Amino acid sequence: MDKNKALLIIDYTNDFVADDGALTCGEPGQKIENKIISLADEFYQNGNFVYLPTDTHIKDDKFHPEKKLFPTHNVKGTKGHELYGKLKTWYDSNSNSELVNQFDKTRYSSFAGTDLDLRLREREVTDLYLTGVCTDICVLHTAIDAYNLGYSINVYKEAVASFSQTGHVFALEHFKNVLGADIL
Repeated sequence: MDKNKALLIIDYTNDFVADDGALTCGEPGQKIENKIISLADEFYQNGNFVYLPTDTHIKDDKFHPEKKLFPTHNVKGTKGHELYGKLKTWYDSNSNSELVNQFDKTRYSSFAGTDLDLRLREREVTDLYLTGVCTDICVLHTAIDAYNLGYSINVYKEAVASFSQTGHVFALEHFKNVLGADIL
């Protein structure tokens, strides 16, 4: 067990992954499902932390900055906000553990406006392993904040996806060349 590690599964919800999701990356997001579950199992079984930061919006919130950029998505209390597929089952089976935590976030970064940094520091986590969607939006912004906060960043190439292949490739290069992340 390496207590200094935490897996982040970012925004892996129905609205971002399911075919009928409001802002779906579709097949690329669906293809990473088994890898995410495998990693969640591995981290959990090794006694490492698994965090599920989840993009969360309030119905008819006219003040949120994303309102100008994207269709309404991930509204709290809707099916779109629920974890996608096998991850929902995995989370339901393991959510009673102190190692597993899902929390709401309202901005791209999993750190912005949340207590994630505090939780990680309390648990002496130094190494973050990033998965989820979208590579060039929420995963990227989380990685940038993690870098600025001094965390070691690792990104599982086969466990991130986006609706923009160009953005996905850009983000992978950015992780490596600008943030010093290890691409696994």
